[in-house]
Amino acid sequence: MTDHRKPIVIVGSITMDLVTRTPRIPAIGQTLIGTGFETTPGGKGANQAVAAARLGYPVAMVAKVGNDAYGPALLENLRRSGVDTAGMSQVPGSSGLAPMFVADDGLNAIVVVPGANGKMNRAAVDNHAALIRSAGMVLCQLEIPMDTLSYTLEFCARSGVPVMLDPAPAADLPSSVWEQVAWFTPNETEAAHYVGNESDAEQCAMRLLAKGLRGVVLKRGGEGAYVAVAGGHASWVEPFHVDAIDTVAAGDCFNGAFAVALLEGKDPWSAARFANAAAAICVTRKGAAASMPSRPDVDAFLAKYA
Repeated sequence: MTDHRKPIVIVGSITMDLVTRTPRIPAIGQTLIGTGFETTPGGKGANQAVAAARLGYPVAMVAKVGNDAYGPALLENLRRSGVDTAGMSQVPGSSGLAPMFVADDGLNAIVVVPGANGKMNRAAVDNHAALIRSAGMVLCQLEIPMDTLSYTLEFCARSGVPVMLDPAPAADLPSSVWEQVAWFTPNETEAAHYVGNESDAEQCAMRLLAKGLRGVVLKRGGEGAYVAVAGGHASWVEPFHVDAIDTVAAGDCFNGAFAVALLEGKDPWSAARFANAAAAICVTRKGAAASMPSRPDVDAFLAKYA
């Protein structure tokens, strides 16, 4: 049966995560004995794509991988997760890589090596214009070149396609970006890059909305999420308390789930509760894309809190 829902389209990054597990994040100059090592598909764009697809929503991705050994594995992981890879291409050189430490308490430290993600250009958008134009929502992050991101947002604005922007890793944004974004979803560190160290969530959200954004979600981990809409309501959405073992992909899981819930017709606060549930499950599992829950997982989790 044909799925007539408008897809979520991710224009973003895909990496192979090189994960070293360690008792704690090492200090500068410190050597620790690790407890494990693994390679697992990741990248903020791919994580968000898998998160949404595992929840049963149609998802496509526009991105690039390298012609190294990691490229085919990254593509296959997306396909197995139900992501349409027609917008993907292989380019000469390395795929994106993300060496990282993950500590026993779930905290992490990550370095992203762009590789093929750095070759995402305007042509990638033009070549898949029909796909992007067909989207119910486009999800973007800051792991591709800023020029390509700006071009994508301009294209979506002209096409009437709403954009969710995850400003990670935080970077200065062109002034034109703010009014082209429907949902801006920083964590506390990322929000500070744009409005300073504002600990009060309400003030932080208001200062972001004043830039021209239509909606803001402040992702505060164990504190939950603060959701604010321009000219409308703003309030906290409480978290679900679980024993976290790996927080690497929690924010990406939230974004994918939040987009699904919005496109299914939930109001922003109900959508954030759904996304909090998905992220809570995610942090109880190891890995990035591998930790994303299925729709039955989330429905069963929420049923326990009904």
